[in-house]
Amino acid sequence: MKNYTSFTVLLFCLFFSNIGFAQSVANYSIVFESFWETPAEDPVNGISTIALPSNAHWSPLAIATHKTVNSILEMGVVASAGIELIAEEGNNSTFQNEVTANPDADKFEIGSGLNAAQGTITKNIQVSSNYPFVSLASMIAPSPDWFIAVNSENLRSGNNTVNNGWKASFTLDVYPYDAGTEDGNTYSGSNSASNPIGVITSLSNQPPFDGVNSNMSHRIGTVTFNYIDSTLSLDDIDVLENISIYPNPTQGKITLSNIKNIELKSAKIYNILGRLVKDIPIEKGLSKLEVDLSHLNKGVYLLSLKSAHKSSTKKLVIN
Repeated sequence: MKNYTSFTVLLFCLFFSNIGFAQSVANYSIVFESFWETPAEDPVNGISTIALPSNAHWSPLAIATHKTVNSILEMGVVASAGIELIAEEGNNSTFQNEVTANPDADKFEIGSGLNAAQGTITKNIQVSSNYPFVSLASMIAPSPDWFIAVNSENLRSGNNTVNNGWKASFTLDVYPYDAGTEDGNTYSGSNSASNPIGVITSLSNQPPFDGVNSNMSHRIGTVTFNYIDSTLSLDDIDVLENISIYPNPTQGKITLSNIKNIELKSAKIYNILGRLVKDIPIEKGLSKLEVDLSHLNKGVYLLSLKSAHKSSTKKLVIN
């Protein structure tokens, strides 16, 4: 029995050490749709007051996930070297190095580019609850230093009862920005460096992006975050941990309570050698479940509880 007890304790230590680092993870698809066109060609969404260049295109979409607001990208300040290189050349390499070296960042992802003025770029990403903010950028190409961006969009909703706390699918309007690093107001990639260097500013209602109505900010496209799926967070795991088992130790009968609002899929009892000794039938809507274990020998057992996405193991002693 001494060896069995030590083995059981080891199992529990390993289990709880693993869930202690658990966090919710969500999968999204990010879809950037460009409306970049002149009002003459697109009376509804047209934004450019001058003709688009024959080689109009978008650079590969640079995406970063991070922990806090403005830690990757910030408007109204001098652009980082990485953002400057994206805005001027559509090159993501320096920005990737910045994200990788930033302790506040988690992941760097690259979506495909777009070899036309209009179209879509789609990229699937995975976001953790510890790093729920998403920032992204793509160059308006060719141009002096113009780009679109989404800065520090938080994908957590604050409502853990829906999508495990992640936002449902939603769409943001996106607008053109000037990185403040290169002069020029036409679609040209060869321009003098700004002196002094400026800050990132909006180009909405500024040439050549005056659009069909200069009295309103006219979007150049949209970014849609499509929620796909997610895992439960540590808080959700704790819901399983809140299930009460009594008496424990038991003489042969136990009661599982606090189960009414839990999507409990299974409850199984294993001996310390890992053999299944009792599969407990689950009926939805019960506030408690009474189980007869009088046929089992005295000793230490493991009660395995599983919800739709997670599992929990509890120690059970029969005297």
